Amino acid sequence: QVQLVESGGGLVQTGGSLRLSCAASGRTNRVYAMGWFRQAPGKEREFVAAITWSGGLTYYADSVKGRFTISRDNAKNTVYLQMNSLKPEDTATYYCAAEISSRIVYRARDYDYWGQGTQVTVSS
Repeated sequence: QVQLVESGGGLVQTGGSLRLSCAASGRTNRVYAMGWFRQAPGKEREFVAAITWSGGLTYYADSVKGRFTISRDNAKNTVYLQMNSLKPEDTATYYCAAEISSRIVYRARDYDYWGQGTQVTVSS
């Protein structure tokens, strides 16, 4: 089992920044990749960014490329999502997830463990 706890959400104005954190515990040695997904009301959960746990390879959705940065601190078992130049369309609940074996980082259904989510609201 892997437990995930997100933090860092909040309310920010357009153009502002937030940093989300995801603290992992449990059998983190089994994790292949950590991902961030988001879900707005009435919409499907969508991929935002992912990072492989050992090699640090990063992946981004086109909608956030150049604005968001995913990083990890293996010593702290924590993954971060630095979000800059935020837009109202970034408003959503952001979820952290851990993938054990699929090796496909873009699909929500390939992730095995999920956090409870943290709300990000960007005002115009």
